[in-house]
Amino acid sequence: MILTVTLNAALDLTYAVPALVPHSSHRVHEVTERPGGKGVNVARVLSALGHDTVVTGFAGGATGAVLRELLDALPHRPTDALVTVAGNTRRTLAVVDRSTGDTTQLNEPGPHIGSGEWAAFLGTFGELLPGAEAVALCGSLPPGIHVGAYADLIRLARSAGVPVLLDTDGEPLRRGIAARPDLVKPNADELARLTGAREPLRATRDARRRGAHSVVASLGADGLLAVTPDGTWRASPPATVRGNPTGAGDSAVAGLLSALTEGLGWQDRLARATALSAATVMAPAAGEFDRAAYEELLGRVTVEEHAPAA
Repeated sequence: MILTVTLNAALDLTYAVPALVPHSSHRVHEVTERPGGKGVNVARVLSALGHDTVVTGFAGGATGAVLRELLDALPHRPTDALVTVAGNTRRTLAVVDRSTGDTTQLNEPGPHIGSGEWAAFLGTFGELLPGAEAVALCGSLPPGIHVGAYADLIRLARSAGVPVLLDTDGEPLRRGIAARPDLVKPNADELARLTGAREPLRATRDARRRGAHSVVASLGADGLLAVTPDGTWRASPPATVRGNPTGAGDSAVAGLLSALTEGLGWQDRLARATALSAATVMAPAAGEFDRAAYEELLGRVTVEEHAPAA
């Protein structure tokens, strides 16, 4: 099975409005609720692809109860191994402007996690690791969790011989990458904050030198850039897609992990991740992907190999 960790899970709300106008009242024409947080989104996509998936992290309060109910109701649902906490799980709100296709995102901070709750999570994580083919550590840290938490989890996964992917930002990324994860998947802004470089290839190579075995950078509409021990690749979708980008990076993570556990090479991993990411932008709600679009896009993604990794 594939294990995904979401320390700051969320109830994702998506509002669709004809046009988003600042300082005005809006009539919402469509509302959707989905279980979310980066690792939960990854798990949902992996399960839809047919992989046995377990999601762990934290869930609490009335919002956490709704999240777990929605997770259980999914047609392809991952196994729920979330740890119950006293605080209320956060909400995220995506407002989709139908006139432009743009999305405005509002994210709550999440519940405070106590030392006993963190210890309970570590126990769950340790029990799940031996059965995992790969682990994804995804998203922000909720209040109360120390900034080196992902670095600690990476060391535990590496000690167990389980490949580990890290997808986070800021100081948790900086400390986590130094713990030598197998794969890091930042977006362009996260990469720039980590390295101070805006040029994608330079920044991606710099990130790998900081400790990651491989780095795959999300470049938005320009696709993915991968710097690995085996070489450097650029993967590009066949055309620019418009829609709700929430969860697109998470779908890329799911594509990379699923292809890794299936033993596929880098070109196939990147093609799958790029097609899934684009198909997620085209889906109407956060954390889903348009399966027909994914299957159509998969054969048209361009993956080009460049010079060997520096």
